[in-house]
Amino acid sequence: MPPEPAPRAVGLVAREVGLAEDEWIPYGRTKAKIPLAALQARRARPNGKLVVVSSITPTPAGEGKTTITIGLGQALWRVGSRAVIALRQPSIGPTLGQKGGGTGGGRAQVVPMEEINLHFTGDFHAVTTAHNLLAAALDNHLYHGNDLGIDPRQVLWRRVMDMNDRALRQIVLGLGGRAQGFPREDGFLITAASEVMALLCLAGDLDDLKARLARMLVAFTFAGKPVLAGELGVTGAMAALLRDAIQPNLVQTLEGTPALVHGGPFANIAHGCNSVVATKLALKLGDVCVTEAGFGFDLGAEKFFDIKCRYAGLTPDAVVLVATVRALKYHGTGEDLAALERGMANLDKHVEAIRLFRVPLLVAINRFPSDTERELGAVIDHAARLGVKAVVADVFGAGGAGGAELARQLLDLFARERSQFTPLYDWGLPVREKIALIAGKMYGADGVFYPKPVERLIDRIQDLGYGGLPICMAKTPRSLSDDPELRGRPRDFRVTVNDVRISAGAGFLVPITGDILTMPGLPKHPNAERIDVTHDGAITGLE
Repeated sequence: MPPEPAPRAVGLVAREVGLAEDEWIPYGRTKAKIPLAALQARRARPNGKLVVVSSITPTPAGEGKTTITIGLGQALWRVGSRAVIALRQPSIGPTLGQKGGGTGGGRAQVVPMEEINLHFTGDFHAVTTAHNLLAAALDNHLYHGNDLGIDPRQVLWRRVMDMNDRALRQIVLGLGGRAQGFPREDGFLITAASEVMALLCLAGDLDDLKARLARMLVAFTFAGKPVLAGELGVTGAMAALLRDAIQPNLVQTLEGTPALVHGGPFANIAHGCNSVVATKLALKLGDVCVTEAGFGFDLGAEKFFDIKCRYAGLTPDAVVLVATVRALKYHGTGEDLAALERGMANLDKHVEAIRLFRVPLLVAINRFPSDTERELGAVIDHAARLGVKAVVADVFGAGGAGGAELARQLLDLFARERSQFTPLYDWGLPVREKIALIAGKMYGADGVFYPKPVERLIDRIQDLGYGGLPICMAKTPRSLSDDPELRGRPRDFRVTVNDVRISAGAGFLVPITGDILTMPGLPKHPNAERIDVTHDGAITGLE
């Protein structure tokens, strides 16, 4: 591709969306922080339309959901609608591991790509530091007499780092004698799985952030009493570390479309959405907020609807479901047209799931160079039989121009259908019933299996008063089931819940299904082996 023009100065982007000079803080020439006061000043302004981009069950390479999100935002500007894009920040671990960067691709990218994919404005580092401060304070409390009576065998709060490292999943710390602390088993999560990251993205303001930090459950005492983070006395310092991190980051796309990139919880092990404050700000600054929810609709988008929208009081106006010929063939376990037709069952299930929420739906077919007109036509015709409009988009190759028809069809959908958004379940239902509803309605499971220790754990969770929290399922993104090898639309299966974790600060319960991991490992040849920096400071090999 020919080189794109240099990004505009971020001040021009800020002024274009109506931000005053004191409502953005420059981080270099092309990035800025937006103080929370900018959102507060616009509380009375009507919201724009809220569009959630999700996808069918993706292949390991992904289906270009972020690329479609960015390209659709660019296309909306081309057809006369002022869009503001709201995305998550990529995690460095997967960027240097197998997945690669998370800033879109081709002519549908947010920039500066290298900075966003790496350190950006330091938000991930702030989350990592705040999280590990609490871990250090807990071990320090054990060392200095343990006045709270914390049982070291029942410490729930692990450490985090923003890197894939399987060797740190299970560790023993405090070795080397009495002066080195209290020996105990521990482990690391990746930062994107941190409860601090999740609650940062769900907090409405600094006061809400501090309240959520204080009520995180970190351990149990010898007597079985919960120990909350606020009892360790450092949540004020954690909030201070997060003071700037809660402010959304303003950047732009290759075509100059405004984008708020903020927060980064994974969708397979957390709720998988960008921050509430960024989404709300985008709704105030534009006619349309185009945002995404991680992995397939069964993971990130279900949590967007049942957790984020409920906490933030948001009403989605439309879903754009991304499908690819490649993914449909993958689910049909072949490369011919028959495999494509078999794979349509996966699309069918996601369409059924979306309709349960009563939100208008449009299918975006992310075009790849290998796609044939016959294959694309087959997907369009199949979607039509489901009563859904499907539109081919080539935003990777043509940017906003390649998504113009998708943008026009979305605006037409707004005019024809009104969202009747309805959550999937009542938070007040028993824990097992909420899990069963998600497993049955979203995944197509026949039931849920709980080993006896997990049965007892759920009873304890309800006895402790946490049973009224929503459910944030941790599940493989590679299948509708909890088995990544089951492609298409699995049937006659049960979901196995091996653990349930209490994220009291974020405000949800996390059932751990199958063999899901909260600290990824690196592949044999990680992307880090291809990344370098030239003598003049240019980063190469980062995609």
